[in-house]
Amino acid sequence: MTEIKACLFDLDGVLVDTAKYHYIAWKELADRLGFEFTEKDNERLKGVSRAVSLNILLEIGGLNLDDAEKAKLAESKNNRYVEYISAMNSSEILPGALAFLEDCRNQGIKIAVGSASKNAMTILNNTGLTPYFDAIIDGTKTSAAKPDPEVFLLGAEALGIPPVNCVVFEDAEAGIEAASRAGMASVGIGSPETLGAAALVVPSLMEMSVARLKEAFA
Repeated sequence: MTEIKACLFDLDGVLVDTAKYHYIAWKELADRLGFEFTEKDNERLKGVSRAVSLNILLEIGGLNLDDAEKAKLAESKNNRYVEYISAMNSSEILPGALAFLEDCRNQGIKIAVGSASKNAMTILNNTGLTPYFDAIIDGTKTSAAKPDPEVFLLGAEALGIPPVNCVVFEDAEAGIEAASRAGMASVGIGSPETLGAAALVVPSLMEMSVARLKEAFA
């Protein structure tokens, strides 16, 4: 592979443990609507936009609502989620994340966030992660959700690094596909069963270093 010059990170489930708050907020909404929403169901929502997530949730519940009702539900869910993440702090940074970000900076590798979340800045500021990044592309700066490659292409552009020199870190199938469509290599954070399309899969960033990254993509 060409030299690695940049690492682009999804936020939820890769750098911070916000996935649980999404699940709790979606589950509360499903409970209000009168149907069960399980952790297995929640896997389908990883890495996709709020609007798409809501459509999946309603499909699971067998509900067909108009756009106005959907907008109210999406806002309700987001308000609940924001309540949860507003109380976040640095203790919710996932194991290995800080060490790997610092390793990247020390080795001169540019780093960016590429997240579908419109609440990314709240999370980054509350956890103290914001200063680590050379660029932050979130849901307020994109028009297309993953697996569309837009978020990662915008990240590469903001860093001034060609896609071929970028590696994406993702915990969702949609994100791995987005990286591929952007012409970037990817590292899956999680299970090989669901992230097998990534060039390398590790359980967490605890397993990562710049040396291992270069070795994997040599």
